Amino acid sequence: MSIVSLEAGPLSLRVSTRGGLVLGFWRDVGSGRTALLRPCLFDDVDALGSSCYPLVPFGNRVKDNKFSFEGNDYHFRPNTDWDKHYLHGEGWQADWSIGGRTPTSIELVFVHEGQGTPYEYQARQRFALDEQGLTMTLAVENRGQRSLPFGLGWHPYFPMTPKTTLLAPARKFWTEVEGWLPGHQTEIPKELDFSSPAPLPQHWVNNGFEDWNGEACITWPERNTSLHLTADAIFKNAFVFVSDTTFDTSFKRDYFCFEPMSHLADGHNMPDLGGLKVLKSGEAISGSIHMRPSSI
Repeated sequence: MSIVSLEAGPLSLRVSTRGGLVLGFWRDVGSGRTALLRPCLFDDVDALGSSCYPLVPFGNRVKDNKFSFEGNDYHFRPNTDWDKHYLHGEGWQADWSIGGRTPTSIELVFVHEGQGTPYEYQARQRFALDEQGLTMTLAVENRGQRSLPFGLGWHPYFPMTPKTTLLAPARKFWTEVEGWLPGHQTEIPKELDFSSPAPLPQHWVNNGFEDWNGEACITWPERNTSLHLTADAIFKNAFVFVSDTTFDTSFKRDYFCFEPMSHLADGHNMPDLGGLKVLKSGEAISGSIHMRPSSI
């Protein structure tokens, strides 16, 4: 495991090759430092204790750990001891290598060669800082012999204060059913309507938002700080997660997740693949998100 620190003006970032994780993203203001992603307590955390982790070759779950595509049936095995589903692909649990580095950027590379899943691929992550913000780019190339549906995303953890608000306009909402799976598409509930700045609910939230417009703004009034997030057009969907003490006994309402995704959860089992992109052998997709902090 290697830890890399990047700095550009008032901004700093720490990245780990373990899981391709972000360990922290900060902005210096005066004599203080503001965390823009949930900072890690230790360098050797796993993805669930990180600031952000990659979702590749797709994010979230596949119902019953199986799907059919182009006349072939495919199956997954659970990859955690607490969820019966194969979750979030392999990148978040794998060792990445450093593909290149400058004082303000780093590229990480991970190759997956099947090993019990239908997918063989190469993934690349690039983190680039400038004095205004952070750009994260994720790419995946199909290195298998068969065409398969692929997706991309990230799972960032943002600090949550009592007055935190989220702005993230979308058009549709997906309910949640047993097994942390998506249920059905419906209108966005009022308490989860982030078309204008709104607080995070005081209870469990684990839902997909369809046709997200690619822009989000998180505001922390107590810290006089906001973070503007913009995403490439490939990221048409997003997931919002607010934990509770049933799921996480240590949860103190100190973080929430806003996850840009190229596809819907369980897209493998949707007629239109839910935004997943079919890649032939040798084909690739990529996308970037940009995070720009400012004072308010």
